[in-house]
Amino acid sequence: MTDRGEAARQVGALRERISKLSAASVRISASLDLETVLREIADSARSLTGARLSMIVTIGEGGMARDFVTSGLTEEEHRRLTAWPGGPRLFEHLRDLPDAVRISDGPAYLASLGLPPDFVPAGSFQGGFQGTPLRHRGRHIGNFYLLQKEGSGDFTSEDEEILVLFAAQAATAIANARTHRAEQRARADLEALIETSPVGVVVLDARTGDLISANREAERIAEGLGTPAQPFEALHRVITVRRADGRPVPLAKLPLAVELKNARTLRAEEIVLSVPDGRSVATLTNVTPIRSGDGTVESVVVTMQDLAPLEELERLRTEFLGMVGHELRTPIASIKGSAATLLEASPPLDPAEMREFHRIILAQADQMRGLVSDLLDAGRIDTGTLSVAPEPTELAALIDRARATFLSGGSGHPILIDLPAGLPRVMADRRRIVQVLNNLFSNAARHAPESSPIRVAAVHDAVHLRVSVSDEGRGVAPERLPHLFRKYSGVVAGGRAAGAAGSGLGLSISKGLVEAHGGRIWAESPGVGRGTSVRFTIPVAEARTEVPGSAARTGAGRSAAGALAHAARVLVVDDDPQTLRYVRDVLTRSGYGTLVTGDPRELPVIIRTERPNLVLLDLLLPGTDGIELMERVPELADLPVIFISAYERDETIARAFDAGAADYIVKPFSATELVARVRAALRRHADPEIFVSGELAIDYDRRRVTLGGRRLELTATEYELLRVLSLDAGRVSTYDTLMRRVWGRRKNPNPKLVRAFVKRLRQRLGDDASSPTYIFNERGVGYRMAAPGGE
Repeated sequence: MTDRGEAARQVGALRERISKLSAASVRISASLDLETVLREIADSARSLTGARLSMIVTIGEGGMARDFVTSGLTEEEHRRLTAWPGGPRLFEHLRDLPDAVRISDGPAYLASLGLPPDFVPAGSFQGGFQGTPLRHRGRHIGNFYLLQKEGSGDFTSEDEEILVLFAAQAATAIANARTHRAEQRARADLEALIETSPVGVVVLDARTGDLISANREAERIAEGLGTPAQPFEALHRVITVRRADGRPVPLAKLPLAVELKNARTLRAEEIVLSVPDGRSVATLTNVTPIRSGDGTVESVVVTMQDLAPLEELERLRTEFLGMVGHELRTPIASIKGSAATLLEASPPLDPAEMREFHRIILAQADQMRGLVSDLLDAGRIDTGTLSVAPEPTELAALIDRARATFLSGGSGHPILIDLPAGLPRVMADRRRIVQVLNNLFSNAARHAPESSPIRVAAVHDAVHLRVSVSDEGRGVAPERLPHLFRKYSGVVAGGRAAGAAGSGLGLSISKGLVEAHGGRIWAESPGVGRGTSVRFTIPVAEARTEVPGSAARTGAGRSAAGALAHAARVLVVDDDPQTLRYVRDVLTRSGYGTLVTGDPRELPVIIRTERPNLVLLDLLLPGTDGIELMERVPELADLPVIFISAYERDETIARAFDAGAADYIVKPFSATELVARVRAALRRHADPEIFVSGELAIDYDRRRVTLGGRRLELTATEYELLRVLSLDAGRVSTYDTLMRRVWGRRKNPNPKLVRAFVKRLRQRLGDDASSPTYIFNERGVGYRMAAPGGE
């Protein structure tokens, strides 16, 4: 009877355990939230094994702890354990468990690892312990631990089976969640790429003919065809499609679903979409059917490009050719008429009359030569073969030379020059910059009142001289300013074409010449009737400082800038291959080690493996932008970042600096400016000045902190935390940034650990958290220090 009763008891216990396991599985499967699932698994394993504590630690990239879920701890115990400085060290010992392990004596096990008995918080590692790795398809993605068996007993093999069972569930949940997140990110990236594509994309359901999705460009192309009564989604009911053969096909009269089911691949066919009231839009269209496994067309992807800009460009080119033909026809007619008069005049002309006709022929030939030269320059600019030969030059000499050339042509406009004393020399191709100035003088004279002055001024602007040519003419409407330097813009100030010879090329060529020097050119005007100023920059000729004695020893000399660049590595991130090549060549010639990439996704890996000293980051990149990367890629927070961008709006530049940029360079930029700004950013990052805020002073070189003249004794972690906060003074340092830069953790920022050390640091500084002087809390984000001179 006793044996039979014991067997019944064991069967009952087994049934109870199976019932609890089933109930736990149901609860675990009831949620899709990973944290909820892991917490349910931790609770269930602890309950079924009689453990007082259970912990699940997931492992991310690089083997660092990522998620930390506990069961059986009070909130205060959990806080103390997560803030425990020895946690990472113990985690490293336990992380690489090959298989499940059971330990009956926790302190003895710690001693076997070479850790002191009091290494862990009191009571959290007493008694029995068991753990097992979390593996999914051979990948180690975390560990599962149970601690302190009830009644001070040891964990059993049955407890280990339960632990391994729940570990398998946890591993599957973690892997599925990570796969789901990766798929969501990939989908979001694809949607962003399609939405921002310059090509219109439309997806149609082949079964019903209904619209599934359309991107912004497709809606823009079709917006001119829609009406309030016929929105974009319903346009297929009224649109007529005219294919390349001229055959019109009204979609409303077709069984669209049948057409889509029989869709064939179409590549680059010109199709005109029109509506009954006559409105139309020409597109270059591609059609791609998407088929299921059995070959049935499920959906159809239509991509289309608006041909209107290409047609407009073709119209402008035709007008341009007509204008050039007219400009050539006039001097040719004048030369031919003069030559015919000289040959056929009867009676013969006297010498004075002959000289006048020769002068006309010579002047008209010069005009033709100027026009042909402009056309050749424009072609070289378009093909990227225009070259300049800069050399150190006085700007005043170039302006005087251009002024003399302009006035010798008989202009009635005086040139007024205002140059401050002490301007540095510039790096300029003398002939080309004189050509730019003459083009600007001619453009100003063409649109200004007779005899009104043309003013030339220059100012020293960092590594450039900024030159301006201003007139008192008819001005330019604000919406026209961005188009002045386009070759085919057609209309410039006052509604007439610009150019030294009336060809419409003068400002376009000036832009190409200035940019070939590494400068930039733009126009400003208060409005129509209020004059125009054209400004351009030209790089200053850099004065090279020799290291004392080096030239005498080597005969070559080496600049201080070269010494600074010698050990520095610069990472350049830009999707424009020409910019990458230009920047790489400039920096390499200046002695910097240069890394380049056009893929922003490679940023974290390159920074971790190559350890650059500075990053040059393009503002606009495929699928993202530089400011977003500053917020999303934690590795960038540790480096000086210089933005390079064609955008010069104040709010954009302000956003870049708010994101933590060290500098901002507007494209195009000269080699001199690029090297100077890189050198300055590296110097500031390598040798920060002594930080002073109120009574607080930090001498970084001596690692010395004083408050009111009294030296503060800080631990290594406290000093590093204060140093990081002060270097980012005025900007918020997030928990993630602080954990990475102070504690070296790249994953799973622990706000509680940061808060604990900030509290201790505030106590050292005598700072009141409710009314701080030095360290300010940004709730839920991180901390910031007051910038010197303000909060």
